[in-house]
Amino acid sequence: RPCPPSRAPRLVPPALARQRPTWHDPPVMPPSPDPLAARRAAYAQEVAEGCDPRVVAAFASVPREAFLSPPPWWHGSGAHMTQTSDPAALYQDVLVALDRARGINNGQPSLHALCLSALRVTRRDRVLHIGAGTGYYTAILAELAGSVDGYEIAPVLARRAAVNLAPWPNARIWHESAAGRPLPLADALYVSAGASHPDPFWLEALREDGRLLFPLTDAEGTGAVLLVQRRGAGFAARFASACGFIHCTGPRDPDTAERLTAAFQKGDPAAVRSLTRAKPPDEAVWFAGEGWFLSTEEPDA
Repeated sequence: RPCPPSRAPRLVPPALARQRPTWHDPPVMPPSPDPLAARRAAYAQEVAEGCDPRVVAAFASVPREAFLSPPPWWHGSGAHMTQTSDPAALYQDVLVALDRARGINNGQPSLHALCLSALRVTRRDRVLHIGAGTGYYTAILAELAGSVDGYEIAPVLARRAAVNLAPWPNARIWHESAAGRPLPLADALYVSAGASHPDPFWLEALREDGRLLFPLTDAEGTGAVLLVQRRGAGFAARFASACGFIHCTGPRDPDTAERLTAAFQKGDPAAVRSLTRAKPPDEAVWFAGEGWFLSTEEPDA
């Protein structure tokens, strides 16, 4: 055993040299079992039922409480929220408040599980997460992707996300907007705030076969999650799920949002097949935005 650097070596008498040393290194203790592992696994099976098994495994791996403020936490659904200090209570299909006064929450796990499964992220993919919050779903993306760049404009949330994501070296947080400006090329963009129209720069950031998933929402924040995929010069598009989200900062237009309300009420969202910047035939137009259209026709190759 080496001598501590602060202590000079001493000669050992021969009689003592033959004796077994009486000191021992401290025993290596096994890591403490995660008391919430079983609850988290059951939660993952519940919220990601029917989803890609890799998404189920990601939800089972990431501790939700690590991305929240210290307890107590407000959790529940909509206006019906209660406080808890029990981390096991977080493993339900409920919202958890991040900033209750501003209506910012941790998101409904089952909706995100469905959306992440639809996004079909692989270990080869570079993903951009727009509206990362404190990083919970960024971490789940990091379990699925090769790399993840998260964007968050709220400074407090961005700082917390950067700390929270330290265990995921393939994830980075940028305290800046990801709307209205060029972005790095990516295989998938995952947007966690409601837009009234697709940001053109989001579409431009997609590689061939790249996927963009964002909430297309009206003035009240309700609408549906739109999945867009680049196919050559065109974009395939379909709605993945109804949703409700806080507004995205940037791609919001009051007139478009108002007309979306009518479109969701009157139209059949399941009929949408493509997103195009050129006007399709009148009978194929599901929604006409400013320089973009949702069409019932298949995309151009």
